[in-house]
Formats: sequence, structure tokens, C-alpha cells
Amino acid sequence: MNIFSKLSWFIKAEWKRYLIGISDLLFLAILHMFPPLIIGMVVDELNKHTLTWKLLISQVFLIIILAFIDYGMRFIWRYALFGGAAKLEQVLRRRLFQHYLKMDENFFQKYRVGDLMAHATNDINAVQQVVGSGVLSLVDAIVTGLTTIIAMIVVVNPKLTLLTLIPMPFLALTAFLLGEWMHRAYDHYQASFSRLDDKAQESMSGIKVIKALGQEEQDYQDFANLTQKSYRSARKIFLIDPLFDLSSQLFIGFTYVLTIFIGGGMVASGSLSVGKLVSYFSYILNLTWPMFAIGQIFNIMERGDASYDRINFLMHEKSSIIESLHDNQVIPSGNLNYHVQNFKYPDDKKLALKNIDFDLKKGEMLGIVGPVGSGKSSVIKLLLRTFDSYDGTISYSGRNIKEYSLDSYLRAIGYVPQDNFLFTNTVAENIKFARFEASLSEVKKAAKLADIDQDIEAFPNGYQTKVGQRGVSLSGGQQQRIAIARALITNPDILILDDALSAVDALTEKNILNNLKKEREGKTTIILAQRLSSVMRANEIIVLKAGQINERGTHESLLKQKGWYYDTWNKQESDRMGGLTDG
Repeated sequence: MNIFSKLSWFIKAEWKRYLIGISDLLFLAILHMFPPLIIGMVVDELNKHTLTWKLLISQVFLIIILAFIDYGMRFIWRYALFGGAAKLEQVLRRRLFQHYLKMDENFFQKYRVGDLMAHATNDINAVQQVVGSGVLSLVDAIVTGLTTIIAMIVVVNPKLTLLTLIPMPFLALTAFLLGEWMHRAYDHYQASFSRLDDKAQESMSGIKVIKALGQEEQDYQDFANLTQKSYRSARKIFLIDPLFDLSSQLFIGFTYVLTIFIGGGMVASGSLSVGKLVSYFSYILNLTWPMFAIGQIFNIMERGDASYDRINFLMHEKSSIIESLHDNQVIPSGNLNYHVQNFKYPDDKKLALKNIDFDLKKGEMLGIVGPVGSGKSSVIKLLLRTFDSYDGTISYSGRNIKEYSLDSYLRAIGYVPQDNFLFTNTVAENIKFARFEASLSEVKKAAKLADIDQDIEAFPNGYQTKVGQRGVSLSGGQQQRIAIARALITNPDILILDDALSAVDALTEKNILNNLKKEREGKTTIILAQRLSSVMRANEIIVLKAGQINERGTHESLLKQKGWYYDTWNKQESDRMGGLTDG
């Protein structure tokens, strides 16, 4: 029952709702005391041969009226209790999703997507059951049980009641022991389900790669193994769950046997009437639900407790990116000064960056190049405040970037990552995602700058064409250019293209760069690239190698240095000319 103390914050906030529901259940429990009493009275009248049609019809009519009242009251408690459960589900889902949005990259490296999804679905559903079915079962069992026992003592016979209810404490003890077992089993099942969910998400996202490499059978076997593990975990729950019902049936059966022997003897001795014995059996029937409910209550509570602990553990994870206490809401604009002595990723002993220094005046373009793994993306991750744990200072508009609020700071930056994620929506809505209030004309202007407007107009429904999940219906170059348009629609002070032109041809690349130079005069641009033609117009180009600046200068000065840049440029030009010759 520890779960109720954990959820006390919600129950206190919704106390009116639960007061109505519990009061309604109490009223119903008292109402249920009358039908057995009426039945017993009718049986006694029948046994005395004094039952009249008028009396019988009046008692039947009374039971019908009670049934209608019962129906109305059931509607009230369902609305109150189940409405509260739905509200808790809404609150928890919002809090969890908001928490996900606030977390840093370390968090998403630590937890798999499937695991996070399982917390937001299965675990929340289990907690919701606690304040819905759980509260209902608990209150109904206690109220119905107590009022029924009181009625059995007052209306029928105290001695008979005390003797026949001997099994009750043993049923409660059995339910408690089974509940502890259920808690551990359900915790293991939720963990296995998270792994299964994660595998399914990963396989669906990478289905093209799986099919291209012919690994369908291997992937299926991996999924089947996880399914089998999840099944074994679920089977433990299925083995424990029926034990609640079995134990309830055994103890209830024992109660009936005691009633028959003891109650029958009392009727034979004349100390109890037949009608009261019939009423007593009716009360035992009323008591059946509370006895069954004991098992159900412990089942729901243990599941909810295990799930709430999992959710709570996740909610207590802290982001390493700390918001500034200065609460500076000004959107910055100005020069960028980047001076980082060293940086390494969490749990990695090797330095990712060392002595990275550059100053970028407002309106200038910086090119960052280097071999794969040289640290280009790491430079940008610090600029985007994906990580804050570095030695050095990054200043923007004369202020340390850590002093700005994340909302205001990041609104000054338009970022196009290597992985161009598109949402399952229309082309226009994907471009507007960075600025929802943008008009269609603004969307088209951004698309023209990204040299994708003509492609979009050729689509079946133009800008209203659905791109499919993750942009599956588009080519890689079209995805990149839509992502560029999405960044441009905010007219950012700093535009960062992280290898965002790799999937377009040389002519398209040239058109995009010309558009950016013309339309973004006075705005800062940073381009990370493998293809050196993307950065040849930059005011400065830095060449990274093993996380350090190996060369720097303009395109012309770097060619004169005859280092890595010179060799790479000649190779790429040779490949380009060779491709033209082959064509």
C-alpha cells in the first residue's frame, strides 16, 4: 500500500473528486444491506405461511427501486474515480514528456528509446490503475466488507459471524505474500518489455539497411529471442496472478462450509430462523467481492508501485546542462568568440577537443573541415550547448553563452544536422516546424533559398505533399534541402550547416551557397563539410585533426601550405573532373 503515500500529492489535489467517489461507495454499501434483509423477511413469512401477494409485490417493487438507485450511484463513482485516473495519466504523461525534452544528450545515450516509450505507456497505465481500479477495489472492499459484517452481526447472529469469518485473516496474509512476489515479477517483466520495445523501434527505423544487407533472418532471430525472454517474464506473472483467485476461492469455500455446518445446527436448535440463514448466505455473497478484491488490490498496487518507482527514478535524472540564473531572455546577435582548451565526452578518458580557438565577426563565414573523427561535430555540440563540461569560454555578443537562457540563445541559431530528421507531415509543415506562425509565402522563400522550391512544386500536392515517416518518400538531397529551408525560415543570426550539402550535386550546392551569400548578408554562417568546395568562400577555414586545429586560413592560403587541405582539394578536384570525363 506504499504506492498511496507516493501518490498522495495527486489524491490531495483531487480530494473533492475522491470524497464524492468514496461517499458514493459508502452509500452503495449501506444500500446493499437491504436486499438480503428483504429476502430473509420474505422467506420467514413464507415459512410461517403468512406471505401475501400484496407483501410480495411491495418487496419486489422495493428491490427494483433499490436497483435503479444502485445504477445511478454507480455512474457517479465511475465518473469520479475513473475520471481521476484519466487525469493522473494525463499529468504523468505531460510531466514525463516535458522531462524528456529538458534532458541532455547523455540521458538519451544512457536510455534506449524503447525503454523511454515503455515508461510513457505501460508504466503510466499501471500507475493509472492504482488511482482508478485500485482505489475503487480498496474502498469498495473495505466499506462493503465492514458494512456486510456489521449487518451479519446485528441482523443475523454475532456468534455465527465470528466463527464463519475465521478464514479472512489468512486470506489477507496470503494476498500480502503473493503481492511481494508479484512486485518483483512485474518489475522484471517491464524491463524485458522495454528491451523488446526498443528492438522493435530500432528495426523499424533501420528496415532499409536490414533489407539492403540481407539481415532479415538474423534480425528476426534477435527479435524472437527478446520476445521469448519477455514471454518468460510474463509467464511468471501469469503463474502468480491466478493464485490470488485460487486462494480467494478456497477461503470463501471454507466460509460456506462453516456456515452450512454452524448455521444449519443453529436452525435445527431453533436459535436461528431459516429466513435469517438465507439472509446470511446473501450477505456472504456480498462478502465474496471484498474477499476476491483483496487479491486484485495487491495485484494492482504492486504493479503500480513497481511502475511508479521506475517513472520516479527516470524523473530524478538531472541534465548536465544548467540554465542560467541570470534569466537573460535577450536573443543575442553579434561576434562569436570560441576558446576551448580541452573537452572530453562523459565516461571517455580521451580528449575530443584541444586548444580550439577562433573569432568570428558578425556576417562572416567559417568553414570547418577535416577527416572523419577529427572533432568537427564536437566543436558544434559545444556551441549548441549539447555539452557544457569543457575548459574554456565560448562567448557570443560579448557574453558567455552559459549566461543566456537556452530558449533565447538557441533561437539565434539555425542548425542543420547531418541526420536530416523530417516529421511524418506535409512539406510545408516540416519547413514551418522551426516557426509555426510562418506564412506560406515565407515557407516558399525559405525553400527557394535552399533550392528545393522547384522540386516541391513538382510533387503531386506541392507543399501539401506528405513526406512519409522520416521523409521516406524523398531523396537524400531533397531531405537535406528541406532541412536547410527549415533552418532558414527563422532567419537566424548564426546558421550552422553540419555536412548538410553532402547529398546534393555540385550545381545545387553552388546555387545554395550563392543564395546564402546574397540573402544572408550581415549574418554569420558556419559550414562543416567533407567536400571542400562547400567552404572555399569562407572568410576563414580551420582544418581539424585528432581534435586540434592542424591548419587554418583562407582557401588560397591553405592551398599554398600544401598540407592536408591541399592534398584533399586536389584529390576531390581530380575525382570531379574524372566524373565529368566519364559522363
